Amino acid sequence: MELNQLRYFVAVAEERHFTRAAERLEVAQPSVSSQIRKLEEELGSTLFDRGRSGASLTQAGETLLPLARRVLSDLEDAEARLRELDSLQHGRLSIGATPSLSTVLLPAALAEFHAAHPGVTLSLFEEGSGLLVQRLVTGEIELGLVILPQRHPGLSTTALATEELVVVAAPDHRLAGRRGLTVSELQGVPLVMFRDGYDLRSSTLEACHQAGFEPALATEGGEMDGVLALVAAGLGAAVVPSIVAGRHPELATVRFVPPVLQRTIGLARRADRSESRAAAAFLAALRSVLRRRGWPGEAPTGLRLLDEVGAGRTPGRRTARRG
Repeated sequence: MELNQLRYFVAVAEERHFTRAAERLEVAQPSVSSQIRKLEEELGSTLFDRGRSGASLTQAGETLLPLARRVLSDLEDAEARLRELDSLQHGRLSIGATPSLSTVLLPAALAEFHAAHPGVTLSLFEEGSGLLVQRLVTGEIELGLVILPQRHPGLSTTALATEELVVVAAPDHRLAGRRGLTVSELQGVPLVMFRDGYDLRSSTLEACHQAGFEPALATEGGEMDGVLALVAAGLGAAVVPSIVAGRHPELATVRFVPPVLQRTIGLARRADRSESRAAAAFLAALRSVLRRRGWPGEAPTGLRLLDEVGAGRTPGRRTARRG
């Protein structure tokens, strides 16, 4: 059974005449007659009583008519919905980002995307890069803003920017007045540490171990907001991205002296899947935000945009806080 056969059948049933049905369908009348005969042969039932005055439905034809209309209506609905997806009137997009990026970079890009495509439902996941990679591999999310490198054979990654990691502390902390410090000078300084799964936790521990010491932990297991609150309360210092430190002027920010600690912000996606229209539109919004503003809001010191979004340029800088 072919869809055209159902279309011809419905047209003849409604027109009660093969010639008028052919004119309505803009096809030759013999073609309509031929397709109806094939349909009757496939079903093993006569669908029309044919006479000089036209065609009337048999009992089999009357049984088939509402079913054929439903099939054709469902097909038209499916085609309409697919056209809406293609034009981004409807759809769904799942995105993941690390906690710092979901706070600073993601909102501006999502706001621009949503303004242009309000019918697309957005699902967001805020986790460390390792967990986001797992979600990408399993297909739970389509795009991930992660910290590079991420070495997985099934991923395609694009570097977006590099940024410095800095130390934040309460204004009365002994590090608050420093103009700069080395990683080695963190030895013996109580640190507020992020929970397992945070890229910042592994970066901080690795830097301390490379400097030859085990960091002193005031507390560990915190989320971003919790860590910053504990730092503000004077419990200890913390190593955070400069994009986060710049949004908390109540804290003292101290940069590392060269060699500075850096990380690379990147975009990850499945290498074996083409981008959906929604994903492509989000990436266009993300690049638009970065091109237009250089960075959402005030650009932090030490940030350098990469890839085509910035071609290796440094956004407009603010004056670094020194204590």
